[in-house]
Amino acid sequence: MDLDETDRRILAELAENSRRSSREIARRLGLSVGTVANRIARLKELGIIRRFTVELDTEKLGYDITVVVDVYISKGNMIEVEREIASLPGVMAVYDVTGDFDAVVLAKFRSRADLSEFTKRLMAMEHVQRTNTHVALNTIKEDFVVYRGPGIVRGPSGSTFVHSSVGKV
Repeated sequence: MDLDETDRRILAELAENSRRSSREIARRLGLSVGTVANRIARLKELGIIRRFTVELDTEKLGYDITVVVDVYISKGNMIEVEREIASLPGVMAVYDVTGDFDAVVLAKFRSRADLSEFTKRLMAMEHVQRTNTHVALNTIKEDFVVYRGPGIVRGPSGSTFVHSSVGKV
């Protein structure tokens, strides 16, 4: 999907604050309110904007344990097992990966007891053959926002994305 500079700038504004109104975004970017509203509607229709949400501090909410789990799944059952894993409490992300394992799971828990329950449920799944759990000792960076203003950077493939360490657009 090719986005123009206006789309990228609007996405950067929304990534910074998803509660920002079309009027405020228009004022900040020097665009008309109608242009911003129409662009946001189009980005929603295209599925680029899936939802508007908030960024939570999970540690302040009591989720002090972060784990990354490598999962080896018996052949032919990956998608169904990954969907089952995704439905477990605490799971933040499930990725299909290359390498020695079939899936990588990112999860957060309030206690060792919650982590233990998760591990037992995971290992009890029919097609999960083995796992390797990494417990994070410190979080250096945890940021899943791709578009963050105010600059635009060109990637190695020629694609463009917004990056916060670059000058204003």
